[in-house]
Amino acid sequence: MAKLAIYPGSFDPVTLGHVDIVKRSLTIFDEVIVLIAESAQKKSLFNVGERRELLQEAFKKEKRVTLDTWKGLLMDYAAQKKACAIIRGLRAVSDFEYEFQMAAMNKRLNRKIDTFFMMTSEDYYFVSSHLVREVAKLGGALKNIVPPHVEKKLKEKFRQ
Repeated sequence: MAKLAIYPGSFDPVTLGHVDIVKRSLTIFDEVIVLIAESAQKKSLFNVGERRELLQEAFKKEKRVTLDTWKGLLMDYAAQKKACAIIRGLRAVSDFEYEFQMAAMNKRLNRKIDTFFMMTSEDYYFVSSHLVREVAKLGGALKNIVPPHVEKKLKEKFRQ
């Protein structure tokens, strides 16, 4: 049976740090679902459809990556898909406390599914979608931080 992992997130927008985590996950798992979280609480720059398009372009050459969206509990989705793992990227120690709490709650909800924490590669440890949006808003360069097609879309969003 294939080992399926889920990499959930808002991906608003997708960064090269996200891409790196997925590619490295594929060395461990047979397939990865990149799950776009739909949250009414978060004010997103890109709508779910736009985020999906940006992710499709980022992973167009990777047949073992699929994209999906979900509004409910992650562990319900993971059980439905028969996933064995949740992938979470960590940039800094400050990420760990929140991610640890989420992993503990998820384990309580479904003991069969483990959470795998992956340290972000050193090239991307400072990159967050929030910072990317701020830099783009102020007209800064995002080369080697986001895929080129994402940089183009960000420039279009903030064109004045």
